[in-house]
Amino acid sequence: MTENANNADNQQERLSQLGNYIAGFVDGEGSFNVSLRKKSDYKIGWQVVLSFNVSQKDPTVLYIIKDLFKCGIIKQRKCDNLFSYDVTKPSDIITNILPFFDEFSFLSESKKKNYLLFKEIVGISSLRPLCHSNFLKILDLRERINEGKGRKRKYTKENIIAKESSETIRQASIKN
Repeated sequence: MTENANNADNQQERLSQLGNYIAGFVDGEGSFNVSLRKKSDYKIGWQVVLSFNVSQKDPTVLYIIKDLFKCGIIKQRKCDNLFSYDVTKPSDIITNILPFFDEFSFLSESKKKNYLLFKEIVGISSLRPLCHSNFLKILDLRERINEGKGRKRKYTKENIIAKESSETIRQASIKN
């Protein structure tokens, strides 16, 4: 084997080790999130905000992750002085984040489940324009992410549907 072939093999081995390390790190410290923002200028009245993030006291590994993915930002949160690596641009999530975690999977079942739900939501949310039935599918899937982990949501499926129902009733009474 030539020296160049050995170097290429060594580089592939290092990339594989780094990929497995990062996947393991994110398995413990990362999260996939789907938030909602009320937007009157959106057809369905809501913006679906996708995000991948990892938080740490020491930003060293976060810079390695950012360098690997070639996207996202690192910021220090004022409330707890933790550093957070965040990717919120849908195209970065689709082209950089999802392919990586498709190749380097998680060991924990809960993170695998959350990732697969997130990935499904990314696929649905990329359909444009987002129709009401797909928005409801996203709400259903979003409710299953981090199920039973004491999470709090500003907008739950129930209160979104309740607001939609009361708005429909209000508009119907205005028309009559």
